Amino acid sequence: MEEKSLFWKNSLKHGLIVGLVIIIYSVLLYVLELNLIQALGYVVYAILIAGFILGTKAFRDTNLNGNISYGKAFGYSIVILLIASIIYSIYSYLLITVIDPDMVDKIIALGEEKMLKQGMTDDQIEMAQSMQKRFMSPVFMGIMSFIGTMFIGTILALITSAVVKKEGDPYQEAMQDIEE
Repeated sequence: MEEKSLFWKNSLKHGLIVGLVIIIYSVLLYVLELNLIQALGYVVYAILIAGFILGTKAFRDTNLNGNISYGKAFGYSIVILLIASIIYSIYSYLLITVIDPDMVDKIIALGEEKMLKQGMTDDQIEMAQSMQKRFMSPVFMGIMSFIGTMFIGTILALITSAVVKKEGDPYQEAMQDIEE
């Protein structure tokens, strides 16, 4: 029972840390007016990877005598991901509704620029923008941010869990039990 409570306590703590780091990074991009550059958004996934690895290794080494199964490492990463995604989605919602209510218009203008560069006609651009505006409500964008982060984060958690897992030697464990 103690291991379960440590699991939840530590994974929640690491999820909060990862979520706050992502928000700090996002605020930095916003202040520097780089938040609409799509390539810089991928750094969030690097932050998630680092959070999964560092958080799971810390839990493994501190609470599990240096051993963790793939399943437990994956579960730990998923809790980190869930907490970080919720925190980031709340931040995204607040950014669009409170901090910068013109954000949606900026995103639509950026999309129009890209469409003009692709050589689309005015009618095509207008039709694309009308479709885009339907999906640009703050609630919908927050939900999609959460779902997208959870989807890609789950794939990253599957990979990082394979890296972090470390199972003990059953022979050594049995011999240790005999000696005790």
